[in-house]
Amino acid sequence: MTAPTTARQLTLPDFDARQDRWQRDYTAQIGEDRRVTNRSGLEIRPLYTPVDWSGERYLNDLGFPGTPPFTRGIYPTMHRGRTWSQRQLVGLGTPEDYNERVRNLLAAGTSAISLIPCNSVFRGEDCDDIPLPLLGTCGTVINSADDMAVSLEGVPVGDISTAMNDPSPFTLLAFLLAVAKRRGVPWQRITGTSNQSDYISHFAANHMFFRLALPGARRIIVDHIAFCREHVPNWNPLSVVGQHMQQAGATPAEAMGLTLSSAIQYAEDCVARGMDVDDVLPRFTFFFDISISFFEEVAKFRAGRRIWARIARDRLGARDPRSWRFKFHAQTSGIDLTAQQPLNNIARVATQAIAGIFGGLQSMHTDAYDEAISCPTEEAARVAVATQNILREEAHLCDVIDPLGGSYYVETLTDQMEAEIEAVIAGIDAAGGMYKAVETGKVQAMLGRSALAAQERIESGAEKVVGVNCYTDDNETVVSPPPYRPDPEAMRAHVERCKAYKAGRNQGEVAKAIDALARAANDETENVFASVVEAAESGVTHGEIVGCLRQEFGFGDPLIVE
Repeated sequence: MTAPTTARQLTLPDFDARQDRWQRDYTAQIGEDRRVTNRSGLEIRPLYTPVDWSGERYLNDLGFPGTPPFTRGIYPTMHRGRTWSQRQLVGLGTPEDYNERVRNLLAAGTSAISLIPCNSVFRGEDCDDIPLPLLGTCGTVINSADDMAVSLEGVPVGDISTAMNDPSPFTLLAFLLAVAKRRGVPWQRITGTSNQSDYISHFAANHMFFRLALPGARRIIVDHIAFCREHVPNWNPLSVVGQHMQQAGATPAEAMGLTLSSAIQYAEDCVARGMDVDDVLPRFTFFFDISISFFEEVAKFRAGRRIWARIARDRLGARDPRSWRFKFHAQTSGIDLTAQQPLNNIARVATQAIAGIFGGLQSMHTDAYDEAISCPTEEAARVAVATQNILREEAHLCDVIDPLGGSYYVETLTDQMEAEIEAVIAGIDAAGGMYKAVETGKVQAMLGRSALAAQERIESGAEKVVGVNCYTDDNETVVSPPPYRPDPEAMRAHVERCKAYKAGRNQGEVAKAIDALARAANDETENVFASVVEAAESGVTHGEIVGCLRQEFGFGDPLIVE
């Protein structure tokens, strides 16, 4: 290994004169220059130099990977030592369908798994209450611990990280824990993330996921965190979801600011419950969208990592360096994909993935090129996995840590994004914190304004989208394949099994577990999620658990802001 050089400051004789000469030549050639802004509204100049960012600020603003301020990464080795987890989001059809797909993905190189439930599950219903044609088209129908056992047949749950896309009250994790107990796998070996645990983002930006009234959701997330810290210590009970905010219209800077504000709210709620901040923060994770605005996304992640370290240490009082780490999963942005010329989406996904890698993510999902027109086909899903393999193995993107660090442009943009993000956080603080800000509609109004502005840029042509408002093909016919439908006979059989499962249970045990769940909801000294886990082990289904808690806490009706 080559010995590191000694830090030194460059002298730049004749800098001003040379810069002036370039500026004259540039102006003469370009004529009337156009104003360029990124998606966060920051103006982008044509050239960046040491005047914009000086190496004298290196230790304060960049430092080294694994040490404050964490701009260059949260671990000393980053991807050179351990590459990101390939966590492809999968969900379709029956539990048997999911099991087949996830085994194929594991064989193709996926190193962690994620489970997307059917929309009926997201809405809090069991499959026997939903019309058959609507089941399993966007995710897997998981209604009981038995369903989870089938979905994970042959998957070593004690050895592989699993992400459960599982809004409050987290029945999927409860079913997973029941399966682990059946297999004799200690809960201490269970690793992964409650990937949709962020009720604030659901309330503000993703209404389908909002099952329970806002106060009840707030109660359950804290109970969920407390239970997992005691009984499932290697599980991440909180994933703060910036993806929802950005896909609902937030700019990259707004999405990061709102996400960090949500994390502050969750941390303060845990501390108010009596938890040690250094016990809970190391298990906080984040989940972001990666748009195709390449350098903006890189700067967003670098700035967010720096800001979170400062918030955790100075505002929340964390003293353990593990609490300062900004661990995040990211997904290439589906809203940038187009139904027109869909093969172009392969290039878009690769670009987004590189931005995420250069931004220092810990795990990643790459979208399939056909997701703008259908549930991903297996061929397209394999291309998405191969994209990550190519970037890791062939493009050598893991050889150097933070390869864009020190770029005059990237460092200047990181500073600018930091200022924009901090301004968003300050606005949320002024509104009384994130809970109050979504309760009053401040966040929803912000998302709406930004979404409208983005759409107007596309419609006016100011924002170019290849195949949509430029480089179009008049002869192209957009082919929309029929949506994925699980085999109707297999789904019908699954529904019948659900009915038989309900009829064949020990009804006394089921009633007892539901009563205990209702009592816990009305007793602040009880842990609601502990009762969810006990109910799952007793045979209570997802729809029954959600239905009980809806009756006690109220239905989740998001605030609509005009």
